[in-house]
Amino acid sequence: MPVLAAYMVPHPPMIIPQVGKGSEQQIEKTIRAYKEVAAEIASLRPETILISSPHCVLYADYFHISPGKTAAGDFGNFRAPKVSFRETYDTELVEAVCRLAREKDFPAGTLGERDRQLDHGTMVPLYFTEQQYRDFRLVRIGLSGLSLADHYAFGQIIRDAVEQTGRRVVYIASGDLSHKLQEYGPYGFAPEGPEYDRRIMDVCSRGAFGELLDFEESFCDKAAECGHRSFVIMAGVLDGLDVQARQLSHEDVTGVGYGICSFRPGQASEDRRFLAQWRANQAEALRQRREQEDCYVRLARETIEKYVVSREWNTVPAWAPPEMKSRRAGIFVSIHKDGRLRGCIGTILATRGSVAEEIIHNAVSAATRDPRFDPIRPKELGSLEIHVDVLSAPERIESRRDLDVKKYGVIVSSGSKRGLLLPDLDGVDTVDEQVEIAMRKGGITAGERITLERFEVVRHS
Repeated sequence: MPVLAAYMVPHPPMIIPQVGKGSEQQIEKTIRAYKEVAAEIASLRPETILISSPHCVLYADYFHISPGKTAAGDFGNFRAPKVSFRETYDTELVEAVCRLAREKDFPAGTLGERDRQLDHGTMVPLYFTEQQYRDFRLVRIGLSGLSLADHYAFGQIIRDAVEQTGRRVVYIASGDLSHKLQEYGPYGFAPEGPEYDRRIMDVCSRGAFGELLDFEESFCDKAAECGHRSFVIMAGVLDGLDVQARQLSHEDVTGVGYGICSFRPGQASEDRRFLAQWRANQAEALRQRREQEDCYVRLARETIEKYVVSREWNTVPAWAPPEMKSRRAGIFVSIHKDGRLRGCIGTILATRGSVAEEIIHNAVSAATRDPRFDPIRPKELGSLEIHVDVLSAPERIESRRDLDVKKYGVIVSSGSKRGLLLPDLDGVDTVDEQVEIAMRKGGITAGERITLERFEVVRHS
């Protein structure tokens, strides 16, 4: 079997003795587990080691694979320049991954890297591995801002490339756990921190990789986790295989979680095709949602589907109720895919003759003109979740005390600059967060004189 084993490991620079200078003794359990991983790898003698690292080149909408024949790096940034590495890349396997990504129209490849220095998320696993085994080539893989489902799918592409080339490989998913486990930690404490560590270690110790896709983005953000997407790529590499999972260690002594698990693949198993199962569940949930969606969402969806497929504009349909044809209001259309925002455009005040016309124009803009995202493609239409917010007229308020993050949206203005944020958004829990995000969206910096307006919405989904 080409995939010999996979490992979930952390990457604290302090674990390197020349960096830690004694402080690494705090995480002795992690060190012992790392050495056990290195011994297993040495016994397997892989031709290639693949490492996914959160500190490799990262793009919002693209998975980066390091190009070239070689790369070097050291711990000079951590005052240990003598701990250095020079690695040879497996160019044939890299090209196979890139070719499969192109064939599947999947956003992954070797574009964009200029500085070919190895990152510490790659070097820490290499440090322990190379204490016991050096006869391998490397493939270095970055994460992205795309969905967890996309990370799993990328792992499947990597697996297919490994099978095509016949390589005997080990996969290392580099990533720390939560950074918010203790008040004295680098990012303080959040209740989501210990909960994330508990959940991720439970999931990985059971090899229950399908549950990795159920971690909500806002929960992961609040926990300040580091390696979740790296672990999901690893899960994709092991898709469809029975796995013997074993937890080797988990520590929380620095305010950051460090977990190590090993995964030894076994026989093929249709029951472990987790992405296919997840997509089937999502499709069923969307089907049920479509059956229940009201006329506002129906109009937005039909408009998006018509424009994306044929580039034809929708017209106000005969079935639209009188309230949509006669009333005027500001409208926001939000589109989500795989639990992540895919496009959102709106108008604060009415700009068209009716709510229906406002929905039609803003739906097309959200699908094709949001500058943060590529235009939606036809193959995505079956995976979209759509919301329509109808805004009340904004009213001027005196202070933040007049806001309620669940009830009111906010408009922050400073001169000609203006930023808006809708109410009751996942991950926005306080008025201060709401105002600060609206300021960033409007290009308003701290210290500028601002005015505040609030509005209510009726949300259709």
